[in-house]
Amino acid sequence: MTKRQRRTFSSEFKVDAASLVLDQGYSISEAARSLDIGDTALRRWVDQLKIERGGETPTVQALTPEQKKIQELEARI
Repeated sequence: MTKRQRRTFSSEFKVDAASLVLDQGYSISEAARSLDIGDTALRRWVDQLKIERGGETPTVQALTPEQKKIQELEARI
């Protein structure tokens, strides 16, 4: 059995992928299949982008530039 290497994705890719679902009407499974990523990962990104668009600062690494800046500023305090 071969071990599958963990892939990493940029914040921009995550936002673009989640936007397919939120803004363009794709289902999570359609978007995940077309981007060759897992449904679960895409579902997390969609949920996180919804939170960030709602103005809430996420507890994990932010996706949007605005929320990244907020996290940086909060870390300084």
